[in-house]
Amino acid sequence: MAALLGRRCGGAAAVALWRAQRRQRSTFDVAVVGAGIVGLAAARQLVLRHPALGFAVLEKERQLAHHQSGHNSGVIHSGIYYTPGSLKAKLCVQGAALCYEYCDRKGIPYKQCGKLIVAVEQDEIPRLKALYERGLQNNVRGLKLIGAKEIQAKEPFCRGLMALDSPYTGIVDYRQVAQSYAEDFQEAGGTILTDFEVTDMEMAKESSSGSEDGLQYPVVVRSSKGEEIYCRHIVTCAGLYSDRLSEISGCSPEPRIVPFRGDYLVLKPEKCYMVKGNIYPVPNPRFPFLGFHFTPRMDGSVWLGPNAVLAFKREGYKLFDFSATDFLDAVLYSGLWKLVLKNLSYGLSEMYRACFLSAQVKELQKFIPEVTVNDVLRGPSGVRAQALDSDGNLVDDFVFDGGTGDLGSRILHVRNAPSPAATSSLAIAEMIADEVKRRFEL
Repeated sequence: MAALLGRRCGGAAAVALWRAQRRQRSTFDVAVVGAGIVGLAAARQLVLRHPALGFAVLEKERQLAHHQSGHNSGVIHSGIYYTPGSLKAKLCVQGAALCYEYCDRKGIPYKQCGKLIVAVEQDEIPRLKALYERGLQNNVRGLKLIGAKEIQAKEPFCRGLMALDSPYTGIVDYRQVAQSYAEDFQEAGGTILTDFEVTDMEMAKESSSGSEDGLQYPVVVRSSKGEEIYCRHIVTCAGLYSDRLSEISGCSPEPRIVPFRGDYLVLKPEKCYMVKGNIYPVPNPRFPFLGFHFTPRMDGSVWLGPNAVLAFKREGYKLFDFSATDFLDAVLYSGLWKLVLKNLSYGLSEMYRACFLSAQVKELQKFIPEVTVNDVLRGPSGVRAQALDSDGNLVDDFVFDGGTGDLGSRILHVRNAPSPAATSSLAIAEMIADEVKRRFEL
């Protein structure tokens, strides 16, 4: 935030001004916790709808969009996969249209490079056709089934029996999109406080703030460094920490967040010519994740993967990153063990592929046989905040939650904003703003 102001206003004076404003302006109508793409989109929408009110975004990192929003594949999804009538389907289709429109208006570069979902085995073709029908029900634009020759016309190195062609799928740098949301929010009068890790929320004691402010801004939010802000209402969009923030506020810890790390490979630069657009497998309904795919990036690189393995740290992007608290949180949760037992063979296969590069490349060769171990390098990783219920079921749609009593009734928790939340961020923001207005009567 300070760096952003510094670029605009010029150097140390701007940073000093921001710090002074931060100390002075400690009361807000609504505080949004979490400066990922969903939190920033929601804050932007709220301040645009209610310009007379005061809004703050509280972010524990010094940078915005630092975790899930900055570690994703960058795909603008079209809405094919999701259950017709679900919020995921509706918000993805709507959100993709809003995303393209926003990028055009703001001059944010993107590429509408399309996607092929490719069947490489005969038994995948009925599932592919069912996926096509699902996409039509979700009003996804431009879908068509194509054969082997058309696959090669679009992707010369790709082999397959049949594919679902989604020309409306694209790619973008979501960190840049999130940064633009933050700028919109600030320009509309919003305040962003970085390096503010929320560790406590409670009703303010009457004597702890000025009498009028105490009545008008009755909720106190504290950071790990002892800083405080006062507000009327709180909206949390905390991703990997959504369950813990809910517990801090006295609300339900369910659904629980279990972190899954996804490791990507990257094609060597001299081999990127082999991939033009997104190439995805036909999803297997028996397994919880999409499987290995080819994803071109805005910088011209090509990511391959990811796998999906349990992360031993909620923000653990490296193989040996470990947090005892996060690890015990996950392994002592009965829902995780139920998920593991239901998907044991899949989980073991994912762990094997995480360790052996050749096993990952073998998956990729089903689609592009020319790819070899010598063509790839280990690439970046991301951690997915997977919401899980106590029966071991992945929570697959959006979840809003609040509580009762003086504090709980003033909080809206966005408990689960699953992929494709980045694609859907502007549509999700509208829904959050509607929910805020309904619950808090703004």
